[in-house]
Amino acid sequence: MSWSVVFYSDQVEAEILGMPAGFVARFIRYAERTEIYGPDLGMPHTKAMGDGLFELRLKAGEGIARVFYCTRVGRRIVMLHKFIKKTDRTPPKELHIARVRMKEFANG
Repeated sequence: MSWSVVFYSDQVEAEILGMPAGFVARFIRYAERTEIYGPDLGMPHTKAMGDGLFELRLKAGEGIARVFYCTRVGRRIVMLHKFIKKTDRTPPKELHIARVRMKEFANG
């Protein structure tokens, strides 16, 4: 049984698909792989961030981007938030947004 990729909101979907072309190509490739193999593709493609939160690690000619996601009952992978990295560390603000959205999605 395969997984399905869904988005937290239409806005999140538009933001992800509105990234530069190299990031979108990587996102689509990795999203397709997660539908087949599940949410944890392992490094360097995905990384567990704790408490059920994962990051999809996108690297392209345009730079580095991250898409946070979680899993839900029914084998759904929920894309929560994206950002383009400008520093080596993940900004706490970006992680906070993803965690809040994960809780909101879990609560309906």
